[in-house]
Amino acid sequence: MNKNIVTNGLAALVVAAGWFWQQPLLLSVGLFALSGALTNWLAIHMLFEKVPLLYGSGVIPARFTEFKAGIYQLVMTQFFSSDNIERFITARQHGQPGDESQPAFDFEPVIAKTDLSPAFDSLLKVVEQSSFGNMLNMFGGSAALLPLKEPFIARLKEALTDVSRSEEFNQLVLAQLDQPEQLQSIRDQVETIVQQRLAELTPELVKQIIQQMIRQHLGWLVVWGGVFGGLIGLVAAFIQ
Repeated sequence: MNKNIVTNGLAALVVAAGWFWQQPLLLSVGLFALSGALTNWLAIHMLFEKVPLLYGSGVIPARFTEFKAGIYQLVMTQFFSSDNIERFITARQHGQPGDESQPAFDFEPVIAKTDLSPAFDSLLKVVEQSSFGNMLNMFGGSAALLPLKEPFIARLKEALTDVSRSEEFNQLVLAQLDQPEQLQSIRDQVETIVQQRLAELTPELVKQIIQQMIRQHLGWLVVWGGVFGGLIGLVAAFIQ
């Protein structure tokens, strides 16, 4: 069940009950809970969608080019570095000949051990430096997005594994095995492939991937916004 709908629905019911029975305490709790849940939901929504008259909304699609450039730099400096390529070529040259059942290179272990946290950090930096950053600070700052880190890194590693397993990539490396002096040329061609694959990514696709993780992992942000809003409303009612 959608946490957003449930939380906002329950808060709205409390507001209606307080208004109908003329109970100031109940009305205060409901109004504060509804405002907390709605505001948190709007903050999450504004990451991905452009909202009229709200400057800074739709920050993920709007800053997509910068985000993609950050991923490109990470891939080429950590994953497809000259040292990594040379090591894999050496390992392949000393491997068992005639074994066609295995892919030319198995980059998956390297991907699994590679620290892809900078990719997630670049996403946080884009959000923090945007006009949306001030609003995000009202709801815990960048810490509110930390639950997305592990799912995001897992998705990125899957994408990199797919690149390394492509037939085009493997044939490219195999064709250069007997010419280790052309290591830079190999890296340049790999760079072209990476650029082509990243070019296939669209703001809409990235938005859908991150939105899916948002709904799965940050739904509780709306729930707790309603809970704490209700508690604040309760205190405010007693003070009055």
